[in-house]
Amino acid sequence: MTFENQTEITEFILLGFGEFYEVQTLLFLAFLVIYVVMMAGNILIVVLVVFDQHLHTPMYFFLGNLSFLETCYCSNLFPRMLPALLTGDRRISFTGCLMQWYLCGSLIATECCLLCVMSYDRYLAICKPLHYFTMMSTQTCIQLAAASWSNGFIAFLILLILMLQLTFCGPNEINHYFCDYFPLLKLSCSDTSLMEMLGFLVIPPFVLTLTSYSYIIAAILRIPSATGKQKAFSTCSSHLIVVSIFYSSLMIVYMLPKGEANKEMQKLSSLLYTVLPPLANPFIYSLRNKEVKDALRNKIGKLNEIIYVINCIE
Repeated sequence: MTFENQTEITEFILLGFGEFYEVQTLLFLAFLVIYVVMMAGNILIVVLVVFDQHLHTPMYFFLGNLSFLETCYCSNLFPRMLPALLTGDRRISFTGCLMQWYLCGSLIATECCLLCVMSYDRYLAICKPLHYFTMMSTQTCIQLAAASWSNGFIAFLILLILMLQLTFCGPNEINHYFCDYFPLLKLSCSDTSLMEMLGFLVIPPFVLTLTSYSYIIAAILRIPSATGKQKAFSTCSSHLIVVSIFYSSLMIVYMLPKGEANKEMQKLSSLLYTVLPPLANPFIYSLRNKEVKDALRNKIGKLNEIIYVINCIE
């Protein structure tokens, strides 16, 4: 499948921040800081999970996958968004726009699958603790992570093939911050009703995640002691916060009617699920998680020892 000219349009113009022309430099600086913090936080989580033996457990294996995914996600959007804010050049080629959408959609679908797998992991840890390490073996974890990645990219590869069959005959202005799914479909001259229905691929993982947490909450409520309830809830509270942030903003985009009245709400929500989860997740998992904080302190301590030895040698 090649990006042959099935359209008269060779490039799109992203209008997302056009109304804030006077403060685009401030927006550039703000998003640059956000991008650096997101990348640093998620890369730090990945490094800790890979190199700290205490974090070689199923929960942190999936967390490492999630953090790596979010570095890829940010790297797909922000390097295009930041120069546009700085220079005012909001053009993007037809091929580049479709590839940005494909990578963005595939990574979002993969994140939905990973969050679903992580909720299943917490379900086993709380509801079936005696069978947890048997059912969540290393091989099983690798298979679940691989299935999450492959499902996300294969599902959107099918959508990409269908997208390439559409005709885009103008206009070429996308009223959005990046090449998102529904704004792209809106510009097509073809019948997009089938693709609009296929855009709800995020629903099945969400339902499975919701089901897992229904069982988890029911199991926690059956624990007789308050201390036991608090301990059980603390094992899944970080993940529950991450799921709530991600899906609350994502569902606004996909569930609201696509009328003009909701356009600004959808743009804002798209910005939230683009920025907020990758920015918040490292802080949520590090500040609310004793193992991650201990691993970070341990690595900082070892780094200080190495610096001290180097200074002594010099």
